[in-house]
Amino acid sequence: SKISVLESLINKCDKVIIGGGMVFTFLKAMGKSTGTSLVEDDYLETAKEAIALAEEKGVKLILPNEIVVADAFAADANTQIVSSEEIPDGWMGLDNGPAATEMIKEELADCKTIIWNGPMGVFEMEAFAKGTFAICECLADLTANGCITIIGGGDSVAAVEKAGLAEKMSHISTGGGASLELLEGKVLPGVAALDDA
Repeated sequence: SKISVLESLINKCDKVIIGGGMVFTFLKAMGKSTGTSLVEDDYLETAKEAIALAEEKGVKLILPNEIVVADAFAADANTQIVSSEEIPDGWMGLDNGPAATEMIKEELADCKTIIWNGPMGVFEMEAFAKGTFAICECLADLTANGCITIIGGGDSVAAVEKAGLAEKMSHISTGGGASLELLEGKVLPGVAALDDA
């Protein structure tokens, strides 16, 4: 799970942006209502520990302030945009709202290196793709201005490819799980074999 790599990222990064389904585990860990959104209850303590570690290390842990919610996990579901503090019962978060996307773009603007693993929403459905594609465009612009952008993971790669922006990123890794393990500091067998050669 991506949430388990957070401790390592917090120890290495100035900012960590939480997006996608992981958002709701963090919101619940903070005592917020998450409606019927995806929550990994097994990782609530991990999320609390990550929040505390970020605070201790002075790392900015960024969660979206606005969420696109739906009354069903379906492309034609009813939707509304709500504060991340006020997700209604019976509704699930499926994308970042426009204000959250703008906030995240502002946070990314001064970054020199960005590692992106995981979309902002269910980009496979048009109704929930705006947050992810806006970040794809932002990363392409930042790359053009000298930022190093590393896209790791199947879903993130699929998103930048679907947005037609893959060639505008610095590096694309199709080994999402392996990318996370490397960031976590684990030894990867293929890399270890190269080191031994």
